[in-house]
Amino acid sequence: MSKGKATRESILSKAFVLASENGLDSLTIGELAKYCGMSKSGLFAHFNSKENLQISVLEHANQVFTQRVVTPARELGAGSAEKKIRFLLESWLGWNHSFQGSCMFLDAWKECNSETPLIQGALKRTITSWIDYLSIQIEKGAESGEFQSSLNSRQAAFELYGMYLSAHLFYSAYGEEVSSEHFWTGVDRLLVSWQN
Repeated sequence: MSKGKATRESILSKAFVLASENGLDSLTIGELAKYCGMSKSGLFAHFNSKENLQISVLEHANQVFTQRVVTPARELGAGSAEKKIRFLLESWLGWNHSFQGSCMFLDAWKECNSETPLIQGALKRTITSWIDYLSIQIEKGAESGEFQSSLNSRQAAFELYGMYLSAHLFYSAYGEEVSSEHFWTGVDRLLVSWQN
């Protein structure tokens, strides 16, 4: 890895930490330069604008999400679709809880508006790629006969995402234990309903 690329990766790792703590919208070149011990102009040379910085942080966050959530599930290999989905969901909640119960992507989505279409586009790509991956795992379960062949994988992913959003809210209102209990009760019921 070149020195410039290594420096950029180091900056993005630190920017990711700041965005995780304070929200993507609060991330500025000035604040990040101070946090990294760099000049504003030195940092600006890597990104050219606040918007490019925020998009780069989202792309970096997506890589971290893939490493923490998707890659470990892929390493399980072929086998029980239910086991893999449960593993994915557990990792997904772990990702959420690593930000004090607040998902970085959802928080960024709330902060975005029509004046930041490039950031909205980056967020949409990140979220839809995760939904697509989840849908594919559900489809595999239906194709293998583990789940009903008539199961609509997109609807199933929608319902799982709804429970995740509820867990997100309940975490903030009632804490991790209550949120987790309700989430897994819902998941158990849903998975039973998918089976033959």
